[in-house]
Amino acid sequence: MEFVMDMLVQRFGPMGPLFAVGGLGFLLILLTLPFLLQKKSDPMDKFRDSVKASKSGGKNGPALRIGGKHDKLEKYSNFLEPQNEEEYSAIRMKLIRAGYRGKNAVRTFHFAQFALGIGLLILGVIYTVVNNGMGAEVTTRSMVLSTLIPGFVGYYAPKYWVTKRIQERQEQIVNGFPDSLDMMLVCVEAGQSMDHSIARVSKEIRAGYPALADEYAMVSHEIKAGKDKTTVLKDMGERAGVSDVSNFVTVLIQSAAFGTSVAEALRVYASEMRDKRVMRAEEKANTLPTKMTLATMMLTVPPLLIILLGPSIYNIVETLGKMSL
Repeated sequence: MEFVMDMLVQRFGPMGPLFAVGGLGFLLILLTLPFLLQKKSDPMDKFRDSVKASKSGGKNGPALRIGGKHDKLEKYSNFLEPQNEEEYSAIRMKLIRAGYRGKNAVRTFHFAQFALGIGLLILGVIYTVVNNGMGAEVTTRSMVLSTLIPGFVGYYAPKYWVTKRIQERQEQIVNGFPDSLDMMLVCVEAGQSMDHSIARVSKEIRAGYPALADEYAMVSHEIKAGKDKTTVLKDMGERAGVSDVSNFVTVLIQSAAFGTSVAEALRVYASEMRDKRVMRAEEKANTLPTKMTLATMMLTVPPLLIILLGPSIYNIVETLGKMSL
């Protein structure tokens, strides 16, 4: 390996190893892209062609929105979307929990990873070339790090963003869930049905908790569309990814199955959610002194030492200076 590195440096200069790595990576990309971009035959192609033909023939035929003619990433779907059904479902559910419900969300997510990774990798190469051109001493290790680290950052940045979005939405759902249950209990006790109560609550809490309002609104729309209520509630619990919502869904399903009062079940569960929220607040309050200890020591102890020991140290230094004279 050292012989190869020395030969590249002697032949191409200090940037020889970087040129070799870049050329090899570019060659691998060129060899791989034809296989990745090769579009497999789709059973729906025939149906799409018939729909396009009906559109071009006039307004007599039905027009369905399939794929979308403005979707420029559709022809790269085999490359940008996972072909494994389980993997596709997992990333799809993750994006739904982050609030990205579009049908092209998975494709856009992988395109963002690919584009940011390649783009920042190219910027890292440009930075290394410019830094070397300015006469700075660049080692092989620094060249590799300055080239690869931006690429890794660009590739994992969308994944980090989606994870943070999921955490924010779940925290918003957890915080607003007890209030939504209280509103739902008021609506049910006022004589409204459960379906109308969910729709009303989704409108009332949108200003404070839009993520939870979206979940309730989707439940309301799916029930109005004729979907089975049990399936709709289970889908809501899976989309939210919060244990409180999943338990609430179980309570409603069991209440409907055994014929018990929905209002009574809501009253008991809402009380439990309020107690749980108080316990979470107390837990955060109890951990606050521990978190503040380090900051308190860093911001308080040094000034205190300076105030207490500063004059004594100054007098000692001044006395030693006089004695040396």
